[in-house]
Amino acid sequence: MENDKRLRGVGTALVTPFTKKGDIDFEALERVVEFSIDGGVDFLVALGTTGESPTLSSEEKREVCAAVARFNRGRLPLVMGMGGNDTASLLKQIGKTDFSGYSYILSVAPYYNKPGQRGLYAHFKAVAEASPVPVIVYNIPSRCGANIEPETIVKLAESVPNIAAVKEASGLIVKISEILRDRPAHFSVLSGDDSLTLPLVAMGADGVISTAANLLPKEMAQIVRGVQEGNLAMAQQLHYRISEILKLFFEQGNPPGIKAGLHIRGLCENVLRLPLVPVTRNLYGRMEAELAKLS
Repeated sequence: MENDKRLRGVGTALVTPFTKKGDIDFEALERVVEFSIDGGVDFLVALGTTGESPTLSSEEKREVCAAVARFNRGRLPLVMGMGGNDTASLLKQIGKTDFSGYSYILSVAPYYNKPGQRGLYAHFKAVAEASPVPVIVYNIPSRCGANIEPETIVKLAESVPNIAAVKEASGLIVKISEILRDRPAHFSVLSGDDSLTLPLVAMGADGVISTAANLLPKEMAQIVRGVQEGNLAMAQQLHYRISEILKLFFEQGNPPGIKAGLHIRGLCENVLRLPLVPVTRNLYGRMEAELAKLS
């Protein structure tokens, strides 16, 4: 990949809407996809953390990915979430998957079994070698129990051709700055934390995979483009304008917060699958008030 082909901008980490009975709501999913595209995002991510992938069956995952590709109609690059803590099973899954319409895999670091850095490197190397599309490494130690260190990420970027990017959700700005400093030119660094998007893009990150973009696609796109185009003052103003609702989105975890926001705006039901539950009435009311201010 050439430097100007790096994955850049805002990618919406799509929710998976459910009906009141708990089935996938494909009409609502289409609304969310269209809302993101109309809002100016640059790519879409299906089956990420925000999409409640752990509680979807294999068949439901296939249906969601096919639906997102159908709704997208080739307009934006698509990313498919696909990870696991059993490397052999994940490689088999990759081999059985239809990637039609998809340009990347987003693969989360192995969780629970807590591999060391050599194990993490070997895991992602194997995933990249098995994948027919480039791989985005997903570093989120708060969910996985181990941080992928900057040296490991840079080594993957330099030595494994099919590793295209990292989604950095560690929140460790000093370590992320080391990746930005040492990465090869073709390698994308994407924020995995909405609230850190502005500072990371100002430091040289290429964009964000965003939960908030489900509901605030224009705002997230304007923040990233504002920084990248040299209009830092505008980006700062917008960042502070939405900072309170971003805080509320994550107060009781993701995706309960963003689903509450989408329900308030009439885009989908406020339904999650156990063990996740909707936000409290108190938080829902505060979100309603804050979103009313933004309107």
